[in-house]
Amino acid sequence: MQRIRVLVVDDHRIFAESLAAALAAEPDVEVTAAGSAPAAFRCLERAAVEGRQFDVALVDADLAAPGTGGAAATAPAVPNSGSVERSSPAGGAAPAVGPHPNGVNGQLSAVVQRDGTSGTTGGGSPGGTTAGAAVPRAAALPETKPGGIPLVGRVRTDHPAVRTVVLAERDDPRQAASALQAGACGWVAKDCSLSRLLQVIRGVLKDETHLPPALLTGVLKELTASRKHRTESEQLVESLTPREREVLRCMVAGLGRKAVAERLYLSPHTVRTHMQNVLGKLGVHSTLAAVALARRAGVGPADLESSAAN
Repeated sequence: MQRIRVLVVDDHRIFAESLAAALAAEPDVEVTAAGSAPAAFRCLERAAVEGRQFDVALVDADLAAPGTGGAAATAPAVPNSGSVERSSPAGGAAPAVGPHPNGVNGQLSAVVQRDGTSGTTGGGSPGGTTAGAAVPRAAALPETKPGGIPLVGRVRTDHPAVRTVVLAERDDPRQAASALQAGACGWVAKDCSLSRLLQVIRGVLKDETHLPPALLTGVLKELTASRKHRTESEQLVESLTPREREVLRCMVAGLGRKAVAERLYLSPHTVRTHMQNVLGKLGVHSTLAAVALARRAGVGPADLESSAAN
């Protein structure tokens, strides 16, 4: 039997533990829970080093950004047991959580016990890795605000074989469209049935995309509008001269006038003129607005590392 390795990324500890335990009750599912984006990347990188890549990542749509109070919790995957390791006041790891007796066929929200506690504790498996195993340090995530969408994009870039599904407390067409653009394969309500979630997990592994029917119209409208804005932005960027595009890429990279002048071997006065021309042709009044438009048009930052190497 081919096992499906699932990573649950949610900073609501009880929900994450309970969902992991419920999924692990399936004979072909192996689950690990992580309480933050950095913790999720430690799990992903550990799995890559060990040759046991995750198949699907379930990401909370409202995941807290690093440093905003989310639990920095991870644990190694344990066959047939949901698991989560979290920081304790003494710095040690809390025990793994075992299967929840009521979390197999009911609603996901009902997996959590009514008294607010998680399932019973359980031991690890000889087949799992140890909590103290060396793990490559995860690179800092470029998140500046709460939300799991940036994590979805980072997983797609760094671990393209891992399918991501967003878990949401509410249906939001704009956020769902952003998730799909970032690389998500599905959007699932947190209160859906466990059987529905398993259907989505198995479906995305067949390259299917899953959205609730009620969201389809709104998501299509958002994607169409996004494409229209992108097309308009692309046309504006195409009106720039090659030198002005170079200046724009430097602006996207966050370089100031003096740094742009040094990089392009131009005088600050000439760079100032180019920047004014860029703003005028793009129809914006600030560098920030120009950068936002450039990103919509798919303009990336100047390659500063190559420049430094040369």
